Amino acid sequence: MSFAATTTATPLFRIKRSTRGVPRTRMAVRSSTISVAPMLTKLQSDCATPLPVLLHVADSMSTDMHAGLAVDGGSDLKMILSYVDSLPTGNEKGLFYALDLGGTNFRVLRVQLGGKEERVIATEFEQVTIPEKLMFGTSEELFDFIASVLANFAQQEGGKFHLPPGRKREIGFTFSFPVKQTSIDSGILMKWTKGFAVSGTAGKDVVACLNEAMDRKGLDMRVSALVNDAVGTLAGARYWDDDVVVAVILGTGTNACYVERMDAIPKMQGKFSPSGRTIVNLEWGAFSKGLPLTVFDRDMDAASINPGEQIFEKTISGMYLGEIARRALLNMAEEGALFGESVPEKLSMPFILVTPHLSAMQQDNADDLQTVGSILYDVVGVESNLNSRKIVIEVCDTIVKRAGRLAGAGIVGILQKLGKDSKSAIFGKRTVVAMDGGLYERYPQCRRYIKEAVAELLGPETSQNIVIEHSKDGSGIGAALLAATNSQYDHDY
Repeated sequence: MSFAATTTATPLFRIKRSTRGVPRTRMAVRSSTISVAPMLTKLQSDCATPLPVLLHVADSMSTDMHAGLAVDGGSDLKMILSYVDSLPTGNEKGLFYALDLGGTNFRVLRVQLGGKEERVIATEFEQVTIPEKLMFGTSEELFDFIASVLANFAQQEGGKFHLPPGRKREIGFTFSFPVKQTSIDSGILMKWTKGFAVSGTAGKDVVACLNEAMDRKGLDMRVSALVNDAVGTLAGARYWDDDVVVAVILGTGTNACYVERMDAIPKMQGKFSPSGRTIVNLEWGAFSKGLPLTVFDRDMDAASINPGEQIFEKTISGMYLGEIARRALLNMAEEGALFGESVPEKLSMPFILVTPHLSAMQQDNADDLQTVGSILYDVVGVESNLNSRKIVIEVCDTIVKRAGRLAGAGIVGILQKLGKDSKSAIFGKRTVVAMDGGLYERYPQCRRYIKEAVAELLGPETSQNIVIEHSKDGSGIGAALLAATNSQYDHDY
């Protein structure tokens, strides 16, 4: 999940008025800006997340988790078992690979592990763009391409990287498309998303597809762990910190997972885990209860390819925040003449304003808000004065404040569920939530609002034990670590 934000108030969006001329406009309904103030107030009111709202969201998240664990389809939350029963301990040794496929780019990575004393001895990675024709080609073509990149990467192995004699290279496969997982090293592709339309893969085991491609390329490597990015992030963070129990991805999309006791999962009665625990993937983007929504959220949802679905994701993730803000600003321009008597045509284009633009504008600390003005002009063709720029900042802040605080409430919901069911008092000890994703990493206000909401919900005494920390690119090394913990070879530690 990517969120290529720029968080510094540098002039990345240059004004080129001499070459562009006057932006195309159409007449607004009104020519007075008096009505903008109450429109902003209503937006802020509709997006408000006071403590009672946050409490309701957290309680509902916890309730839905219980229902989803009781029976498949029991709630909006799928509560999918990851089949990850063993988490990294720091004792892992050896050479392991990871492949991270979640969009148009994929990464290959290798890591040499040295156990408790040396930990990560060395890492190397390479990022590759998938040719567009392969996104619409056959399954064999796509996986052959990936296997070729892996083979070339493996051939460059040297220096501090060494494989013990008689062993195959093992790989952790981070695959961030909808999969029905059937074991730690197998999963059936339900459908391609994110612009992929590869034929011949749906209904097949993606691990088998990759293993077969590696065999065709003569690559002596096998997949020993299939995970999604949230599970990989949890594993990667847990390697360094035994107190990590939750991982959240907050980027273009969003998801969360956590460590659960097997005996707390009624729908898995009779299933065995050597550790007595497993990682559960919430798929929390589908959560929907008690969320404060605006007319702009509802209109955006109605126009989406999946109306009525993924409401939490549409409210808190980077894919959608810019579009919600655009719809609010368009309404203010049309009904309140926010930008004067005319409305630029480009402001009516869906998704032309993206979340990185919101972040860049909110980092503008100049007296004249020049960066805000430049982005408005270059992106949506808006001529703005200082007052309208200030309102734009307020709109951005309103949207991201709601997103951050709702994400914080979701985190507390997970912790509450663990606190109720845990045989150890989770709120009485240090508990770590690992965060990754571009929205969290590159939008400072979002990070602040998440942490403020958690502190507000739990109170000062309890919240001081809850650590929310960034686990940058944790899913890649996490997948390699899970390949190590699920190795087919006897552990020598």
